[in-house]
Amino acid sequence: MNRRASTLLSAGLVAALVASAALAHHGWSWAEGDQIELTGTVRKVVIAPPHPTIDLTATDGVDWHIELGNPRQTERSGFNAESVKLGETVTVLGNRSQDPDEKRLKAVRVTVGDRVYDIYPERINKS
Repeated sequence: MNRRASTLLSAGLVAALVASAALAHHGWSWAEGDQIELTGTVRKVVIAPPHPTIDLTATDGVDWHIELGNPRQTERSGFNAESVKLGETVTVLGNRSQDPDEKRLKAVRVTVGDRVYDIYPERINKS
């Protein structure tokens, strides 16, 4: 195999690995189908790609990492850097990680006081 073919093959393999990692990250396969609701105190908010996040301490003292939608989707819900302050109480509805030891949740709705931000309105279980 010549040098150019080897370089192209290597680049193709890297691109395939990156694409599969991106699909795994952006999918919902890591999350349970059932939704739970968490209430807690905000410790950190990050509004940046690939997903804005909220770190909170739930009322039972357990720390959780909450993933929101991509930045544009989160913004469309009305949620932004000014929507919640550190130390504020929030309620999050979403799908938790299938790994019971991983305290990570994909939020479909965030409620701050009387303000409701539907991040994924089409995914909110109506039951």
